[in-house]
Amino acid sequence: MAVSWSRDVLKYSPDSDLAAEAGFWAGQWARQQGQSDVAKSVLEQVIGTHPESYYAWRAAVALGWEVGDFKTVRSKVPKVDPLSRRTPLPVGSDTLQELYLLGQNQAAWERWQTEFVNRQDPSVEERFVDGLMRQGSGDYLDGIYQVDSLSDLDDPQEVAAYAKLKQRPDYWHGIYPFPYADLVLDWSAQRQLNPLLVVALIRQESRFMPAIQSGVGATGLMQVMPDTAKWIKDKAGLDTYDLTNPHDSIKLGTWYLDYTHSEYDNHSLFAVASYNAGPGNVAKWISKGGYRDADDFAEKIPFPETKGYIRSVFGGYWNYLRLYDPTIAEQVERLQKKF
Repeated sequence: MAVSWSRDVLKYSPDSDLAAEAGFWAGQWARQQGQSDVAKSVLEQVIGTHPESYYAWRAAVALGWEVGDFKTVRSKVPKVDPLSRRTPLPVGSDTLQELYLLGQNQAAWERWQTEFVNRQDPSVEERFVDGLMRQGSGDYLDGIYQVDSLSDLDDPQEVAAYAKLKQRPDYWHGIYPFPYADLVLDWSAQRQLNPLLVVALIRQESRFMPAIQSGVGATGLMQVMPDTAKWIKDKAGLDTYDLTNPHDSIKLGTWYLDYTHSEYDNHSLFAVASYNAGPGNVAKWISKGGYRDADDFAEKIPFPETKGYIRSVFGGYWNYLRLYDPTIAEQVERLQKKF
């Protein structure tokens, strides 16, 4: 009955916030019942209809895809293939288009300031372009928000315009950009960390804003606490450091992420949870027990912030994987066409 009900949610309420989650658990329960064909079908449907979901990654893991599970994701070294060619913008003058396509980001941003006159009631396309332009100028916080918030539209005409934008290759890259790629790839390699897990964590922590500071003092791209940075400094081989400097932040942050992995035998679920909630809390949750497996543990994390953090970081990892690894992108696209 649980499998049937969950499949119905995915089938008849595909736009529901619960659809991907229900589909994933339907697949898991069907497998436990020995219904392997049902499990395969429903898990593929989760990926095909909700490819951006955290549960699409969990479904891909359950299907045996080479995407890294909680215990193996650290050691994966995916191919990273950035968006090679920009797509012409849906609005804007010929001059703006040329600057954007040539990668002249600052000049394109300045030009956009003169053209974007409909700020009080912008069209869907204008909001999208504004998000991309902001990111080009280094404002990833508002830039990502501008693109991501388009999913909240409810006016039928705007929803239709948004549906067209989602077909553009740069739409999802606008939600999951990859700035500081050279630093991320370099330090991930040195720490033997999966670079797409690192960039997903940075996106969640700071939205790629190098000088951002939290209310409790965590600073920089990887939101390292000042006291933690002092503790790491000598171990990371730094005489001096500046947490607002991208190089220093990524060097310190990847050292700490490596450390949290070493504390939990390279189990990335526990390591990433520790990055957010602290090793002491995660150790208590593990020792308390009461969970069947990693997915059950993730569902039972008692801190709402950390529970959401896990879904955001690993959901982000999956999105970077499906966008920047051509092999995984091809597998996902096949299922999108199927469903």
